[in-house]
Amino acid sequence: MPQTADDMDAVAVRTWCSLALEALGRERAAIDAINVYPVADGDTGTNLYLTVESATQAVEAVFAAHETGTTAPVAADAVRAMAHGALIGARGNSGTILAQLLRGMAGVLGDGHDADHLRRALPAAAAAARQAVAHPVEGTVLTVASAAAAAAGRTADDAGTAEVARAAYEGARAALEETPGQLAVLGRAGVVDAGGRGLVTVLGALVEAVSGRAPEHMYTAAPAPQVAVVESCAEGGPAFEVIYLLEAADDAVDRLRNRLDRLGDSLVVVGGDGLWNVHVHVDDAGAAVEAGVEAGRPYRIRITHFGADRVHAQAEPVQRAVVVVVPGDGLRGLCKEAGATTVLARPGEPPASGELVDAIRRAHAREVVLLPNDAELRHTAAVAAEQARAEGVRVALIPTRAAVQGIAALAVHEPDRSFDEDVVAMTAAAGATRYAELAVAERQSWTMAGICQAGDVLGLIDGDVAVIGEDVPETARTVLDRMLAAGGELVTLVLGEDVPDSLADALEEHVREGYLAVDTVVYRGGHQCAPLLIGVE
Repeated sequence: MPQTADDMDAVAVRTWCSLALEALGRERAAIDAINVYPVADGDTGTNLYLTVESATQAVEAVFAAHETGTTAPVAADAVRAMAHGALIGARGNSGTILAQLLRGMAGVLGDGHDADHLRRALPAAAAAARQAVAHPVEGTVLTVASAAAAAAGRTADDAGTAEVARAAYEGARAALEETPGQLAVLGRAGVVDAGGRGLVTVLGALVEAVSGRAPEHMYTAAPAPQVAVVESCAEGGPAFEVIYLLEAADDAVDRLRNRLDRLGDSLVVVGGDGLWNVHVHVDDAGAAVEAGVEAGRPYRIRITHFGADRVHAQAEPVQRAVVVVVPGDGLRGLCKEAGATTVLARPGEPPASGELVDAIRRAHAREVVLLPNDAELRHTAAVAAEQARAEGVRVALIPTRAAVQGIAALAVHEPDRSFDEDVVAMTAAAGATRYAELAVAERQSWTMAGICQAGDVLGLIDGDVAVIGEDVPETARTVLDRMLAAGGELVTLVLGEDVPDSLADALEEHVREGYLAVDTVVYRGGHQCAPLLIGVE
């Protein structure tokens, strides 16, 4: 039960979390209904509820940790746990901003929890939230938070905690009523800002937690007319919401903000001390995640598609397609003949996730098998697959590490069987294919096969240097012997642009003479990095 308190001790923080979660649970649907900005996706109430739920769980964990001890949690532990829980569980634009508001408050309340600290915590929270938003807009939760802070600051020096909290609530409530006149989309819809409405609810719970009594004048949200949602959706905008937690240094996050700001809108980056919550609306979700990878370690990645109205209109999709990354024009033609959609990996220019997503869209299929054909593309391909799934496409990523594995997988592809069976067969074919390539050393270096000199021909088997030779033909024969020593039924040779046909003839003869019942197939790869690719199935 709520109890009267003249400060924000740990019990009051726990009560605040519980009451806020309960209130948002009651009003979640009503807040969702008035969500028309920045995107009319009807989830602001739900996102705020989930954010506060995470904060509540974190505070409860602090109390649980003290149950077997002799000391009770202190206020600083509780408010910091609340802020941290909100940060790691923040959902959507509104939840991310609320997490920063709570973090701003915790920075002050962690040093003291009387009325004066609460009075100073609210402006700190409002400033932190505004700073976290790339392009602050008035008539939103930021305006409501600033009004709450200003109202709390006008209370008398001898005011108690409950009086400060009540003043903040009333200031926020009054500011909320003004939001339709500050933001045109709200005025057209005839609603107040949904995020601001949620903040008023959270501040009302704070009043009840510290005074033992709910505010006398509770604001009630009216459902938004359906026409408002339709109108807002028609205005268009980025197709995806991307959210992830990020472990990164401050300077890296500054660069990340600049990059994401160029990619999309509704950018909010909150947190600090090495842990951040990133929220942005973009058309290229993969690029937003890749920006996080460059800044640090992103995890808990959530990509949400805003709706089918943002997807390009196309003809009726086919059932299944294969998307293949190829290292040269020659294999591109081969894969196209087999019915695959291709992405060309130019030397030194691996495709970005956006290119892979575009290829999946071009395939225009309900089910897609994605073959990256490069170990270094696995993460990029995974991001692309996740983005395509958000668009409603069923995507299976087969982690092929070389083009010859992709060729083997494509050879057994049968679109008429079930998707799962097809993926299993293609995965098995790729996994049963050992791969190798020849490369020319650019400098002296140490390898698994010893020290190589600039100009030496290197034979890499399954990604590791296994042979160091002086010329391509001899090195290729040695690599083939190493690979076929473990058995094999089919050798695939993919020749680079400048490699003569005579090399393929010589290697075919070498296999024919030395390994009975082993067939050889030769393809022209065109302009590719390696002079020769080898596969053994």
